Amino acid sequence: MFLLGFGVWSWIIWITFAKNLWDSDRAWAADGSPTAYFIVHAVLTVVSFVLGTIIGFIGLRTLRGAKSRDAEKADA
Repeated sequence: MFLLGFGVWSWIIWITFAKNLWDSDRAWAADGSPTAYFIVHAVLTVVSFVLGTIIGFIGLRTLRGAKSRDAEKADA
């Protein structure tokens, strides 16, 4: 349950961060191009989305597996 919760929490937190990053004055140069600050934090955000998704998926599979094992024990 913890891993699934972590995956959901990760998406909520990083979506908020991505929105704030996009709106940040430090993210864009005067000519409209992305700054190094934006690029580094965008990579951090993408990696965190991927890891949060993987961790959440592992948690979901574990939870489903536990429920199916409980159902098998109840049937026996």
